[in-house]
Amino acid sequence: MKFLSLLAVLLLEQLRPLRAGNPVHVAYQRYAALLERQLNAGEHHHGLVAWLLAVAPPVIVTMLVYHLLSELSTPLAWVFNVVVLYVAMGFRQFSHNFTRILHALREGDLASARSTLSRWREQTSDEFTASELARVSIELALIGAHRQVFGPIVCFLVLGPAGAILYRTSAMLSEIWGRSRDPEFGDFGLFSQKFFYWLDWLPARLTAASFAVVGNFEDAVYCWRTQALAWARGAHGLILASGGGAIGVRLGNPLHQGGSMHFRPELGTGEEADIDYMQSAVGLIWRALVLWMFLVFIVTVAHSLS
Repeated sequence: MKFLSLLAVLLLEQLRPLRAGNPVHVAYQRYAALLERQLNAGEHHHGLVAWLLAVAPPVIVTMLVYHLLSELSTPLAWVFNVVVLYVAMGFRQFSHNFTRILHALREGDLASARSTLSRWREQTSDEFTASELARVSIELALIGAHRQVFGPIVCFLVLGPAGAILYRTSAMLSEIWGRSRDPEFGDFGLFSQKFFYWLDWLPARLTAASFAVVGNFEDAVYCWRTQALAWARGAHGLILASGGGAIGVRLGNPLHQGGSMHFRPELGTGEEADIDYMQSAVGLIWRALVLWMFLVFIVTVAHSLS
């Protein structure tokens, strides 16, 4: 049933994608912001309480509803799986911006590409060159594929629909509560970051490994082993290093920002990023997804025959 649920969601997303900024995600983000306003006193344990209030209800409700439907009707449980995955995943939520930037770069419209990328990354990109625009877009696409496709799939396969909700809500809280630079924010977001780090430990490595398998394996593994630790966010570093090595493109590296060069470690190997490498990144993600679906199918068939 899990293979058919994943397949149905991927097909549904191609027909009717759930865009970024959809009502479900916006409502949850507002709820998280409300908890932060009400409970944030700058202490670690306040963040723990807020995290439990934000994550436990949807995870527990999802678990109870799924088990109830499983007892009543297998088709209803399958439909519920599809609905949950449709909300928890989001293949098209990052590909829309990526495609717009690709088209803009192909037409030489740097202003449009910069504007789209600025909205996507929620930081100014007005000084980026064409190569920097392509490079950062590839980075965001690889991370987006992990966060919104492969990560939820792993947790769904291990923990069922409640696992997909756990991953998605934990990822959102890690971003919302962990990115504040206000000194008064204190340690409130620390627990959400630490929990998601450990929850994402295995999924991140499976994503990086799948990029290596469907790309240039030798270069991907080399970059993973020698470059990943230099990146500020460990999980992102190994995914980007593996992805960059797999398609033979240089990621990371300094960016033109704020009138100067913003230093970042080098990831990947090969040539400077351009629209051709953007296309290669799309192909890498799709091949990895096909690999995952094939493995899930084989395991499903083996389990049904045992």
